[in-house]
Amino acid sequence: MRRLKGLTAALALGLLPFAALADERAETALPVLEIDVAGGVEGMISVQLRPDLAPDHVARIIALAEADAYDNVVFHRVIEGFMAQTGDVQYGVRGADTRRAGMGGSELPDLQAEFTATPFERGVMGMARAQSPHSANSQFFLMFAEAPFLNGQYTVLGEIIDGFDVLDSIKLGRGPNGAVLGEPDYMADVRVVYAAEGDEAEAAEDMAEAASD
Repeated sequence: MRRLKGLTAALALGLLPFAALADERAETALPVLEIDVAGGVEGMISVQLRPDLAPDHVARIIALAEADAYDNVVFHRVIEGFMAQTGDVQYGVRGADTRRAGMGGSELPDLQAEFTATPFERGVMGMARAQSPHSANSQFFLMFAEAPFLNGQYTVLGEIIDGFDVLDSIKLGRGPNGAVLGEPDYMADVRVVYAAEGDEAEAAEDMAEAASD
């Protein structure tokens, strides 16, 4: 699965301590997930990751992004007025058979829940999971609108600070439970950059302004 096997082995050997690396960087910089979206829409979504809310989930996202695991993964479930889901690095890779997209994950262990009181509002990034609260692995979703019924039930790990126009243009799912039919939009490239602490206030202002548009 591309670089995932090597990633798993390296983590087991302690050669790539991503959680520790993320914690160290978080002391001086803010991790931002940049997602280049392609397909029917072209553009970038920037997500301010929140290690203060969900350190283990953020470390997982960083690990998979830096392993290029999210590149070319489709938005397999997109529900109008609710959310766009992606991140199935096992079954959601563009160009492969994606009929089982949404059922897979990485070879890394599932994560323990990190639920908080942070509400699911427009632009929030949440971690997808199965029935068990402790089954999140690689899939995540981006909120089109608030969804209070998710509060305290799913892990919040970030919020969009730029690219709401791209989010709103992602191809909607017309199949059962929001499944995207035909050719879904996809994440062409996903990377993590680190913003200076001084950028935090400006990013927060931009996020609030974009979310209200």
